[in-house]
Amino acid sequence: MLKILFSPSEGKNRGGNQAPKELFGSTDAREGILKAYNDIVLSGDEEAIKKLFGFKKFSECDPYIVDIFDSPFMHAIERYNGVAYDYLKYSEQNSLTQAYLREHTLIFSNLYGPILGGDTIVNYKVKQGNSIGEIAPEKFYKERFSYQLDLYLSRYDILDLRAGYYDKFYKVTKPYTTLKFLKNGKIVSHWAKAYRGIVLREIAGANIRSLKEFNSLEIEGLNIHEIKKRKNKTEIVFNIVK
Repeated sequence: MLKILFSPSEGKNRGGNQAPKELFGSTDAREGILKAYNDIVLSGDEEAIKKLFGFKKFSECDPYIVDIFDSPFMHAIERYNGVAYDYLKYSEQNSLTQAYLREHTLIFSNLYGPILGGDTIVNYKVKQGNSIGEIAPEKFYKERFSYQLDLYLSRYDILDLRAGYYDKFYKVTKPYTTLKFLKNGKIVSHWAKAYRGIVLREIAGANIRSLKEFNSLEIEGLNIHEIKKRKNKTEIVFNIVK
């Protein structure tokens, strides 16, 4: 079986009609950081709220000033709406593909830490790299979840599609595969997000169950340039050909 590690997005979709559920690794392990976040959001301290969210104008904060313990829930895989998720096109997929994405995707949230795509979360905002009060999310979750993630992922093939920043939350310790994208011989950065979304969409649509199956998957617009192996990491370098 395959698990795909994925990044969150700064942008979020509002609303939600899902029931709350126990998150990956238990909700209790997140109690301190969720309470710290909620305390800041409901404090009325405009400077602290702007700093947490990463906004310059307080008016931009309004959609996120909500009590996260009394807010609508949505599946994590459909909560985010940044570049990768725009190209993933979750809402346009059939029910089987959506079910695959909820089960096989493991997202590393700046507030919730590691969560499955099917875990339900509320609308929130934490700018990447920001602390939540005195808590640094990447340290908080690395300390509390690395061992559990090692155990959980030990029985799966791993495709790591996260941005490099999220290695700070969890560093994979077993053999895994990651991807890099080239355009005209140069590494792409912003568009890498788009292609991560495309790759995840194609994997889900083809119901890929292993890295062996993934290695045989043809993705329109991508050709393999080279494959690099170093220690426990296999890096597949793709040329973008369209």
